[in-house]
Amino acid sequence: MDEIILIDKPAGITSFGVVARVRRVLSEQLFTKTGEKRKVKVGHTGTLDPFATGLLILLTGKATKRSNEFLKMDKVYLAELHLGATSTTGDPEGEIATTALDAEPEASTEEPTHKAASEVLHSFIGQVKQIPPIYSAIKINGRRAYDLARKGEEPDMPERTVSICSIDLVEYSYPKLIIRVHCSSGTYIRTLAEDIGKQLGCGAYLTALRREKIGDYQLENAQTLKDLGITS
Repeated sequence: MDEIILIDKPAGITSFGVVARVRRVLSEQLFTKTGEKRKVKVGHTGTLDPFATGLLILLTGKATKRSNEFLKMDKVYLAELHLGATSTTGDPEGEIATTALDAEPEASTEEPTHKAASEVLHSFIGQVKQIPPIYSAIKINGRRAYDLARKGEEPDMPERTVSICSIDLVEYSYPKLIIRVHCSSGTYIRTLAEDIGKQLGCGAYLTALRREKIGDYQLENAQTLKDLGITS
């Protein structure tokens, strides 16, 4: 029970939902083996949004004390962006606007070229400043930012510096742009997508996100919920 479990999180479920399901299964297994009715301690080491998929590291039992070891690890994501539109949440769950950003006075209705997209992506490599999305789990004066945003408030999100180790253009066929990002912990790919859209002058938001790696832990070694006997 004191283990590291790699999960391939499906879309449409929260990270907490994955934890709850795995906890239930492990607790049932413990009861079957020992007759002891006890909830097994389970925690995750970094959330994925409900629409996102991919690597989620779970810690069980005494291993939960090691959570800080995982929080600062670099991550690799495969991200799909939709160019020429924006979202109030930076992802498919928000309200979509198909017009160019009003904040970009030189916004263009022309499709960015492959060369332009490559050059913009390259410009983000290194230390970059980000303002996290208001629909995030960051706490502002003790309250989650997304709770404030859902109530119509506009929390003052603190700027942060993150590191983008690499960005590879995987596929581009306007309006779809697929990129692979190797970044430091604390990087918001939703914010990166929006900033890429601003630089291109057309706007952008995430349509899909898949986490492929955390530190040295690889998605290819992860189990699905079905592998663990979890079907709902």
